[in-house]
Amino acid sequence: MPTPFPSNKTMTALMLALCLQGQTFALEAAAVNTTTAEAAANAAAQLQTVIDEHWQYSLREDPITAGRMGVAGFNDRLPGVTAADRARRLKSEQQFLRRLEAINPDPLTDAERINHQLLSWVLQNSIDANQLFLDRIPANTFYSFWGSALDASSGLSMHTVQDYRDYISRIKDFDRYFDENIANMRLGIKDGFVLPKIVVQGIAPTVRALVYSDPTKSSLYEPFSKLPASLSKAEQQQLQQDARKAIAEVAIPAFARVADFLEGDYLTAATTSLAAEQLPNGKAYYRHTIRTYVTADIDPAQIHAIGLAEVKRIRAEMDALIKETGFEGSFEQFTSFLRTDPQFYAKTPRDLLKEASYIAKRIDYRLPEFFGKLPRLPYGVVPVPAEIAPNYTTASYNSAAIGGTRGGAYWLNTFALDQRPMYELVALTLHEAVPGHHLQSAISQELEDVPQFRRNLYLSAYGEGWGLYAERLGVEMGVYENAYQQFGRLSYEMWRACRLVIDTGIHANGWSRQQALDFLAQNTSLSQANVRAEVDRYISWPGQALSYKMGEIKIRQLRAKAEQALADKFDLRAFHDALLANGALPMEVLEAEMDRFIAKAKSR
Repeated sequence: MPTPFPSNKTMTALMLALCLQGQTFALEAAAVNTTTAEAAANAAAQLQTVIDEHWQYSLREDPITAGRMGVAGFNDRLPGVTAADRARRLKSEQQFLRRLEAINPDPLTDAERINHQLLSWVLQNSIDANQLFLDRIPANTFYSFWGSALDASSGLSMHTVQDYRDYISRIKDFDRYFDENIANMRLGIKDGFVLPKIVVQGIAPTVRALVYSDPTKSSLYEPFSKLPASLSKAEQQQLQQDARKAIAEVAIPAFARVADFLEGDYLTAATTSLAAEQLPNGKAYYRHTIRTYVTADIDPAQIHAIGLAEVKRIRAEMDALIKETGFEGSFEQFTSFLRTDPQFYAKTPRDLLKEASYIAKRIDYRLPEFFGKLPRLPYGVVPVPAEIAPNYTTASYNSAAIGGTRGGAYWLNTFALDQRPMYELVALTLHEAVPGHHLQSAISQELEDVPQFRRNLYLSAYGEGWGLYAERLGVEMGVYENAYQQFGRLSYEMWRACRLVIDTGIHANGWSRQQALDFLAQNTSLSQANVRAEVDRYISWPGQALSYKMGEIKIRQLRAKAEQALADKFDLRAFHDALLANGALPMEVLEAEMDRFIAKAKSR
């Protein structure tokens, strides 16, 4: 039976009820939206407050970084590293972390969430290092407190009398800063938390070399050798006199005290064992270094196995390339040929620098094909300072100070030219300059609308992983011109794969130094000097060497994932821009951001 049609009166009542119900729903939705908006604004405001307060705290605690970030008012001092300083930092950072953990991240924007995750990671890592009291070993073959002090004002913009007086005040602070670090190292002696003897024997002479009889020979005096014409003659003479006095009476005696300490009490107390895990609380220490440099908590045994698999894969590629060259002989004979034939070595430091510069400009020419966004900051090819070159690695990148007076610096070691093969220069330049460290670092410094702490943040797995990825990218860019340069690239990749095996071998598996030397020499074409310098670096700096290959593996996995998911929509320039768009990120955060990039690209 058909349903009777409702009367006009009934229809009116129904319509009124529906309208009232709709208004109720609308009011409820508006209330929910208001509540959600208020929650988002409240969470964002809380986060910004913590970020701002933490930044001001960071400037006070780390005046060296403050100066390099272009922040005025801190260039007259060095950090404090006493027990009171550590206690203050621990309390402050635990409070910052608790405040961050109290913020609900759900209503935050994507950019705010990255800020939240990054600052939480930075704080937790710093707290862990503080609680492990890592200040007891404030030096290795690559980094040291005296090196930080020596380089603290390098590249800073100095124009006024006050700028130079601040610099002189910082030199006068060497006394306190060096003595505080020596005191921490003495506590390390008491605790048994010290460097191995082989490392101390290597770095002690480099400190002794900084003890000059003539203060003007020290690199500390360099800014005073050519003062601005805007300063009067009397002002220039006074500044030069004060600088010579500060260097002669404070800095050089401070270097001498460190050298005496390293050559004496510290060398006596240094360990004959090499392993981080053999130190007091060593397993926790080594696991912390893995979290710090790999930005993931991975068991050393797993990393060791990954390294062995990579060594096997790369060795097969190297053997195939040797056959392509037509060389008749074994792998060992081929690497001996590369290490000894004069055609592969520069005759003068200038020749080496010129070749690296030429390669760099060839790469510059190709960059727009592979990157949509390029940095404004230039870079240069610069020799490693002579006073540290004998014990320094092959090359490094030194980022420019924000607002400073120079560009990025691709440091190339010109000491012992017979140990600096030119067939490695293409891979080395791709890694240290462009599109490696300089491009990535400069883009990070030029990020807009991000907190200041992110513009100078360096996470090793991201930065070094990108540098190693850049070496392989050079194949696609067409910058390797012959089989020897290609072998140099493979040797460099093998070098980083060997690091996974050697670092974990030394610090977790009880490897000897000779075992490590043999493994690296047998699997790469690195010169014997580089082999020794590298192994001693791994011994002195647990965990850091793992970051290169582990980071590169993750970046390559992310690219493969994007290529597979996007197929014809995959754009390599867009992928690279997205990978670099947020500056340094821990691997887990980077993967989440690249998943968002894939989802967004798919929807287009």
